[in-house]
Amino acid sequence: MKNIKQPIRELTKAEEQIMKILWEKQPALVHDILSEFPEPKPAYNTVSTIIRILEQKGFVGHKAYGRTYEYFTLISRDDYSSAHFGNFLNNYFGNSFKSLASFFTSENKMTIRELEEIQQMIAGEIEKQKKTTP
Repeated sequence: MKNIKQPIRELTKAEEQIMKILWEKQPALVHDILSEFPEPKPAYNTVSTIIRILEQKGFVGHKAYGRTYEYFTLISRDDYSSAHFGNFLNNYFGNSFKSLASFFTSENKMTIRELEEIQQMIAGEIEKQKKTTP
């Protein structure tokens, strides 16, 4: 996978839709990707153009079999998600996990069960960090 030290550019909605398909189906031909779209499906040339743009951006590579290209991702879903979650956290919550948690717990009307599950995850992470921190 691509080294995440270089900034990972944000995908457009159309690019992200194709990347989601490729992350699941790779490697894939254009018609394989197209078959995963709901009706009405985009034009073959539209999908092909977006894939070429993804190649130029460094998200996708291909292997040629004559005039047929098989596409695969160069950036993992986790690397992309991690990079863009960091941007989201910084842009909307001042890089504060506390602000993010406060927003989601108060604005999204979380159930007691969901809050308790998050509390258990946090408690587990605290214990894990206590064991690994000198």
